[in-house]
Amino acid sequence: MTSKKAGALAFDFKAVFEPEDYLYFYRDTLTAERTEQEIAFLVRALRLDQPRKILDLACGYGRHSNRLAKLGHMVVGVDLTPGFLEIAKAEARKKRLPVKYLRQDMRKIRFQAEFDCVLLLFTAFGYFSDSENYQVLKKISRALKPGGLFCMDSFNYQQFLKDFRPLLIKEKGPDLMIERNYFDPASSRIYNRRIVIRNGKRRDKPFVIRIYKVSEMRELLSKAGMKVIKIYGDWQGGKFTEKSRRMIVIAKKRS
Repeated sequence: MTSKKAGALAFDFKAVFEPEDYLYFYRDTLTAERTEQEIAFLVRALRLDQPRKILDLACGYGRHSNRLAKLGHMVVGVDLTPGFLEIAKAEARKKRLPVKYLRQDMRKIRFQAEFDCVLLLFTAFGYFSDSENYQVLKKISRALKPGGLFCMDSFNYQQFLKDFRPLLIKEKGPDLMIERNYFDPASSRIYNRRIVIRNGKRRDKPFVIRIYKVSEMRELLSKAGMKVIKIYGDWQGGKFTEKSRRMIVIAKKRS
């Protein structure tokens, strides 16, 4: 795929985040044990030792939101996919968890100094143009109370390039998820022409994600009114190095 052709590839949000296919292929890796480990990390890193008001952006099916609410936190979950929100709401109702779920585009949230913490996890940053990605950070900063904390989880740019594969195939029984990847170094974007084949039917699910270097994230967060206070390399709280696969950023809104 040439850079010119890749540039024409659109992010089909509805197709990529269609709940049935998404959970079919990802559910096995998004285990309860994994989620509990991530929650334990968030409790430590964000100092959630007492009830806090938390905004979980791109909350999906409530994997983190509902567990944080169970710990006594006041949680608002925001996502654009109705199907995910219905799953999240159903679990919250079943467990009597007072989570508020909203269907909104993260670029259009209008919260003003309401939250102690904001989460943007599972590589949910970088979906848009550079200017729109920056506006997302501005909206997050505006949503935080002075001194509030922001946690973002994404790829580590350096290790991502070392691990990059132009073709990935995930099999589940007779079904396939095929990922044809192109990385454009000029724009630092992954262009993925994903194909899902289930029950003999093909579904195209293309998407694009901008990958940011550490230096770029520091600059963007500072420009948005936040300061990076810690970067971790994994959900165990490991040190961030050039070999880390993840970049888990903790930033603080300036008072």
